[in-house]
Parts: sequence; C-alpha cells; structure tokens
Amino acid sequence: MALAGETRHTATDVSDTNTVANNAIPSTTDARSTTGNLKGNLTRGPLIPTMLRFSIPYLITCFLQSCYELADLLIVGRFNSADSVSAVSTGSQMTHLVTVTIVGLTTGITVTISHAIGAGRMDKVQRQIGQSIRLFAIVAIIATVALVSCVNPLLRLLSIPSEAFNQAHDYVTICFLGTPFIVAYNVISAIFRGFGDSRHPMYFVALAGLLNVGLDLAFIGGAHMQASGAALATVISQAFSVAAALVYLNIANSGIRLRTTDLAYDWAGTRQILTIGTPIAIQELCIQVSFIVITAIANGRGLEISASVGIVEKIISFLFLVPSAMLSTVSVVAGQNAGARQHSRSKTALRYGITMCVAYGAIMCIASQIWGADIVRIFSPDDETVVRYGAQYLSSYSFDCILAGVHFCFSGFFSAYGKSMYTFAHNIISVLAVRIPGAYVASLLWPDNLFPMGCAAPLGSLLSILICSVLYYLRFSKRHPAVIADEQ
Repeated sequence: MALAGETRHTATDVSDTNTVANNAIPSTTDARSTTGNLKGNLTRGPLIPTMLRFSIPYLITCFLQSCYELADLLIVGRFNSADSVSAVSTGSQMTHLVTVTIVGLTTGITVTISHAIGAGRMDKVQRQIGQSIRLFAIVAIIATVALVSCVNPLLRLLSIPSEAFNQAHDYVTICFLGTPFIVAYNVISAIFRGFGDSRHPMYFVALAGLLNVGLDLAFIGGAHMQASGAALATVISQAFSVAAALVYLNIANSGIRLRTTDLAYDWAGTRQILTIGTPIAIQELCIQVSFIVITAIANGRGLEISASVGIVEKIISFLFLVPSAMLSTVSVVAGQNAGARQHSRSKTALRYGITMCVAYGAIMCIASQIWGADIVRIFSPDDETVVRYGAQYLSSYSFDCILAGVHFCFSGFFSAYGKSMYTFAHNIISVLAVRIPGAYVASLLWPDNLFPMGCAAPLGSLLSILICSVLYYLRFSKRHPAVIADEQ
C-alpha cells in the first residue's frame, strides 16, 4: 500500500485542502484496517462535531480524575483527625506536580503519533510507540528512584507541621513508589489520544475512580490505615487502570503490531518526542510552582485571605477543565491534519477552539460576577469575611476564564506543529513578568482588597495572547505558512 507520506506538497498548497486530502489521506477502508478500533480520523467531516466528540470525553476524564483525587481527602477527613488531612493535602500537591510534569512530557507522544496518523504512516506510528515505551521506561525508573530519595527534603521544604510529618512521609513515599504506574497510564493515554480516541481513557479512569473510592473506604475506614491507606488505594487504582488499558489493547483490533525493530533505539523518533514534550513538561512544572508562590503570598496576608485564595484557586482549576480539554483537542486535531498537510483545516480548528473557549469563558465570568459570593459560600458557609474576600478575588480572576482559553488553544496548535518552545516561552514570560510580580505588588498596594491581586492572572493571559498572536502571524499566516518537516 502506498504511504500517504510519499505525496509531497509545497507550503503554498495549504489552501488547496481538497487536493491535499485526496492524496494524503488513506481511504476509509484502508484507515479502518490500518488503525482498527483505535481509529479516530480527525481529518474529515464537519470540524465542530469532530472536536466535540474528542473534547467531551477528555473533559469528563479530567473531571473524574479531579473527583477521585478529592475522594482521598474527603474520606481521610471523615475517619481521621487534622494531622491525616494535612498529610494527604500536602502529599497530594507533591504528587500532582509529578503527574502534570509527566503529562506534559507525554504530549510529545500524542503529537508525533497524530502526525503519522494524519499522513497514513502506520510504520511510523508503530516506531513512535516503540520509542515511547523505551524512553518512558527509563523515565519511570529514574523518576521513581529520584523522588523516593528526595521525600524528606521535599517535605521539609514545604514546612509541613510536625504532627503530620510521619503520615505525610508514608503517603508521599507510597505514591512515589507508584510513579511507574503514573508514567505507564499517561503513555497509554497519550497513544490513544494520538489516534483521536479520548473515550477509552475516560472508561479506564472511571473504573479506577470507583475502585479508588472502594479501597479508600476499606483501607481508611475499615483498616484504619490513615494517610498511608489513601496512598495505597491510589497506587492500586492507578495500577488497575494500566492493566485495564493493556487488556483492552490486547483483545481489541487496534491495528498495532509492534516489532522488535520498533523497540530498538532510534534517536530521531526519541528526539521528536523530547523536543515537543520537554518544554511543555518544564512549563507545567513552572506554572504549578508559580501557583505555590502566589499561595505563599496570600498566606502572608492572614488566615482569612489565605483561605479565600485557596478556595478560589480550586474553583478556577475546576472552571479551567474546559479550556484544558480544548487545548488537547486542538493539539490532536491540528496534529492529524498537519500530518495530512491540511493546514487550512488545522487553522480552522484553532479558530473554532478559540471561539468555543471564549463563549464558555464569558458565561463563567458573568456567573462569577453575579453569584461569586454564593459560590465561595459553598466552601465556607460560616465565615463571611472569607466569603467577602473570596468574592473579590473570584470577580477579577474569573476574567481569565475568557482569556486563558485563547492562549490554551494557541498552545495546542503550536504543539501540533512541533513548536512547543513557543508554548513554553509565552507561559514562562507571563508567569515571571506579570502573574507573580503582579500578585506581589497588588498585595502590597491593596492589602485589604483581593480584587487587584486577582487581576494578575487575566493580565498575564493578555500578555500570552499578544505573544501568541505575533508568533502565529510570523510563522503560520498565509504570508508565512508553516511547513511540517519531511518525514525522517
């Protein structure tokens, strides 16, 4: 069978979508026989329904992950005292840092596979899967050894209360020992997403979440294992999700037939994954650290302000699930169409993604202006001071729901074209130039009002949008069309 990658076009062909599609995309029959049940052809059909079919399961997956991460804290609080709650709360922050960094790194898998799928290059798909397995097996080993060795210094750095230190140590150690399962699950999910399949990761997370809640009740409520029981339940659930994914891949008609040669060292394939994934991983790590810094600034302004900022950060993280899902959607849709050399369709996906995010963000922002105090009161029903400060912070911060979705979509588009350094650059500049210094200056100038401090986030997003717009014009406009490098 002739490979789609054999058909070459110049950069100026980006507007000739029909010609590219006819030459670059395998027939429906070929696609089905090539990629089996994992197939999610995102290079055809109306774009909005296609994007929604991918983004909604991904959004549900993120929501389920947030819920079952919260289950540990809720169940520990139900059966144990404050020391256990503090241990799980602090420990989960550390494990979250590890998880988002790994997710960022596996973005390289999703993008390179989506390129190959769009081009009809199943040989390259299998080679990239083989390189992913080889690379991330090494990452898992190194990360596990390094993290477990650094548990004590990390806990001391976070100044965890002495009463909770031992339980936090047990919780974090057990979770870090489960790092191979975190890596394995995210590698498998990245492969699924590269194929355009966001449904099966949703199923695996749902099953793992149910198991996690059951094990929490058994280990914490029944066996009285405190924080270590929560950690053990989490690790077993993660292992189960990996096992379920592997069983599915074994019995499904996935079309993936790895050969020994696919697992052999290939620097070109490994470099592609690392070139795309490493900047995003570092970016995610830096962003999470910036949240911790801003939280530390709030902590220095008193208990009520600290509580208010903590509540609003949790609300915003929930509201940002939709822009995050659209980032991944734009990345995969644009990635497959980039591989098929349908650059006009990729750009249309970016425009649709931005439009949907802005519409969603506007609704959330208006709701926050009208019902901000009521939303914060759900988390702190008995402290009107916390509610007042929280409403101030949410009122200004909620404008970021509109703006962040724009640069999220740009980030997904840039990553799809292998330009993840653009994503890294605009996020880091925004964090260092506006978000952190803006929050700090606002805390000094307006110590009794959180509205100015909340403005730091949307102002940072405005800077990101400006940078992204300039980069898009210079590299992806019709005058300066983007060109995907020829297959290695």
